[in-house]
Amino acid sequence: MCKVDYTLYMVTDRTLMGTKTLEECVEQALSGGVTLVQLREKHLDTEAFVMLGKRIKRLCDAYDVPLVINDRLDVALGVDAIGLHIGQHDLSVSEARAILGPNRLLGVSATTVVQAERAQADGADYLGVGAMFVTQTKQDASYVSLQTLAAIRKAVNLPIVTIGGMDKETIVLCAPYGVQGFAVVSALVSQPDVFLAAKELKRCSKAYVRPVPPALYGT
Repeated sequence: MCKVDYTLYMVTDRTLMGTKTLEECVEQALSGGVTLVQLREKHLDTEAFVMLGKRIKRLCDAYDVPLVINDRLDVALGVDAIGLHIGQHDLSVSEARAILGPNRLLGVSATTVVQAERAQADGADYLGVGAMFVTQTKQDASYVSLQTLAAIRKAVNLPIVTIGGMDKETIVLCAPYGVQGFAVVSALVSQPDVFLAAKELKRCSKAYVRPVPPALYGT
C-alpha cells in the first residue's frame, strides 16, 4: 500500500454544500490543501455514482490526492479509486479486503476498542473513529468519548482519523490522542469559501497530526 496523507480528509455531502456542483466544491477543497477525499453518496444509483466518481477522480488525480469511495465496493472498483471506506453494518472487512486485494486502501469506521481491534485483524489500513462531537451529517451517529479514542489509540497501530463535528476547535481537542488526520464534512463543504476553509483547516490539522511509523506502510 502506498503512503497516504490523512491530515485533512474531506468527506463529501451534497446536501450541505454551498457551491453549485460537487465538482466545484471538491476542486476548491483540493486547491486549499485537502489530502484525501471520500466520496459519500447514499441515494445515487450505481451508474450515476460511478459517473460522478470518475469526474471526482479526475479532479483528485490532477492534485495527486487519493479518492476513497464510501460503502460501495462495486463503485470503488468501477471508478478505479484508491480504495473503500466501510462502516460496521456494511460488507465485512475480511470480505472487502479479499475483493480489493492488498494494494487498495481499506478504511473502517469504529466506535469501540473491540471494533478497532477486529478491523485491524481483518485487514483494515486505517480507522475512522467517531462521531467525536455533535454532527449534522449523521443524525443516528454513535458518539465516541475522548477516553475511548485514547483506548483505541493504545489498542491498535493503524492510522486513526477522527470524524464527527470536526472543525478548528474540535481538532485541538482530539490532538493529544495521537491521531493521523481529521475527517471534515460541514466545516468544509458548507462554507461560503471552500478554498479558504480548506486552507485554514489544513494549517490547523497539520499542526496536530502525528506521523505514522514507516513500518505501518510495509516499507
